[in-house]
Amino acid sequence: MDLGGTAAAAGAGAGGPSDTGSPIDLSGKIDKAACYARNEAAGAPMSNLFIGDSRLGCKSDADEQLILHIAFQDFVKIKTIKFIAFNDGVDPESNPSKVHLYVNRENLGFEDCDDVDPTQTLHLTAEDLKESAPSINLKYVLYQRVKSLTIFIEDNQGGEITSLGGLQLFGRTLETTNMNDFNKKEPQG
Repeated sequence: MDLGGTAAAAGAGAGGPSDTGSPIDLSGKIDKAACYARNEAAGAPMSNLFIGDSRLGCKSDADEQLILHIAFQDFVKIKTIKFIAFNDGVDPESNPSKVHLYVNRENLGFEDCDDVDPTQTLHLTAEDLKESAPSINLKYVLYQRVKSLTIFIEDNQGGEITSLGGLQLFGRTLETTNMNDFNKKEPQG
């Protein structure tokens, strides 16, 4: 697998949120109400990707391109990503092959993906999509302060539609300070 990337930063900086530990499955940190997909088939929605059954999965509708927008409840650091083939790879032509990742980009459409440099580009093989395959390491420095991740599946292995059986993200949560928790103090004097 080839890992491309650009200098598009995820917004990490000094004095930011503190790290809270070792990598975990981030599926419990997803803000499902703020997630969306573009060009998804009605019978195979994006929400199926997080169920854990690759026979359900998500499919594109009109062509092979698919956009998946994943929003998180709080800022996270993403270390690895795992794409799982639909139904154990029963239709290898529908497996994603070229995938662009965008950090903290809201409302990306297909036209926008042509104009905006991705944070990282992945070239997937059938081996990468096996359930037994290890997760794909990301350029960790680019994923330090992630509130949302947009995944643009640009191409597949030659099929008319793209199918994906599962998606897993592993990383860390960040502790942030909620300014609403502070009480305003009256000036003394």
